[in-house]
Amino acid sequence: MTQQSVEPVTTAEDAGPGSRPPAGRSWLDRYFHISQRGSTVAREVRGGVTTFMAMAYILLLNPLILGGKDVAGNVLSQPALITATVVAAAVTTLLMGFVGKVPLALAAGLSVSGVISTQVAPNMTWPQAMGMCVMYGVVIMLLVVTGLRELIMNAIPLALKHAITMGIGTFVALIGLVKAGFVHASQGGGPVTLGPAGELAGWPVLIFAVTLLLIFMLQARDVPGAILIGIVVGTIVAAVLNATGVIGAKAWASGPPELTGGAVAMPDFSLFGDVEFGGWGEVGAMTVGMIVFTLVLAGFFDAMATIIGVGTEAELADDKGRMPGLSKALFIDGAGGVVGGVAGGSGQTVFVESATGVGEGARTGFASVVTGLFFAACLFFSPITQIVPGEVAAAALVVIGAMMMQNARHIDWNDRAVAVPVFLTVVIMPFTYQITAGVAAGVISYVAIKIAQGKVREIGAFMWALTVIFVVFFALHPIEGWLGVS
Repeated sequence: MTQQSVEPVTTAEDAGPGSRPPAGRSWLDRYFHISQRGSTVAREVRGGVTTFMAMAYILLLNPLILGGKDVAGNVLSQPALITATVVAAAVTTLLMGFVGKVPLALAAGLSVSGVISTQVAPNMTWPQAMGMCVMYGVVIMLLVVTGLRELIMNAIPLALKHAITMGIGTFVALIGLVKAGFVHASQGGGPVTLGPAGELAGWPVLIFAVTLLLIFMLQARDVPGAILIGIVVGTIVAAVLNATGVIGAKAWASGPPELTGGAVAMPDFSLFGDVEFGGWGEVGAMTVGMIVFTLVLAGFFDAMATIIGVGTEAELADDKGRMPGLSKALFIDGAGGVVGGVAGGSGQTVFVESATGVGEGARTGFASVVTGLFFAACLFFSPITQIVPGEVAAAALVVIGAMMMQNARHIDWNDRAVAVPVFLTVVIMPFTYQITAGVAAGVISYVAIKIAQGKVREIGAFMWALTVIFVVFFALHPIEGWLGVS
């Protein structure tokens, strides 16, 4: 999705110039400007339900990604993770509906969760990791309030923005392949291998592959909710094979696909408010700063483009990217980091799946209210979501990675100043298992090639500053040795 320039909204929020609200409108219509935006309550409800169905997979994927160990060896409870994911999605989406008044839904950003699980948790405890989420959310809100967010967005070359999205896509896809058992750490030879010993082993990974292909086939047919449908079908197949004894209970990495107890249970709020700030002495200020910066980057670039892209599809934005409630929407997106951190479910961001609801006619924040209420209703159905095997849910991660790679169509591969930084960004993220390293390599190589081409004036002050920071990031160990810092 291409980036558009954004200017302050100068038109009325609820209608075009000279329009008048029809008489006899209900308070619901008046508050959300439903009829003035050419919609109806029925369309908004339909759009809200469609958006929920399109992004409900996050209730399975976010707990899967955050299901690892922190630096102290602690593992978060799955019921608590599901509750945290639901609460954060419901609260932020309802805020977007009631305050932003636009048809945008939020949930845990997989890129942010990926950073939390692979870069933050190995160095900190889970409460400290959630503290990082709160900090990055505050930073983004400050950037929105001060107007610096757009300034920074414009300072970074468009190709690098696409590269970061693509790199995160390959990174998320690798997480899915590893979670499914499709890719393993090699015991000898290369660094990774197909399956545990050069070949796929066991029924669960086969079900993963079938689920993956099914989702891709459904998407090729433009079936709405393809990811959710694929996960449901894969889970049913897994449950049948497990119940008939074809697959043993121990074969499943995340536990067998079966319902233990009732389908309804009280939500587990044990992660709510479990946030710590400080205690990072062993990590170091430089590492903490880079983590916050990485989280900002992970949740930074897609939000504005997604908000304006969906707003344009809903016919709310003009040709200059101005739309009702834009600043509020951007602020709420930043607040998603704070809400997600406090809830214990990682940072929240606007989902591009909101466009599915817009396609069904949604034009106002009432659709987001409907989506948020559906998320809230899921609080009591965590036992059902726990039936889904990790191998089945992992297929969705690979699909999302493939969708993020679609940005490759915007890259001019004949321009080395573009192609080389994009390539390095995309491959280094998954190969190093670090989003920061990929972004750093892309920025440094972009500046270096521009210098070699004699185009120093095209670099810009912000890119120079980023280059210095990332050079220090890569050279931190020898610098510390030179300074005698242990």
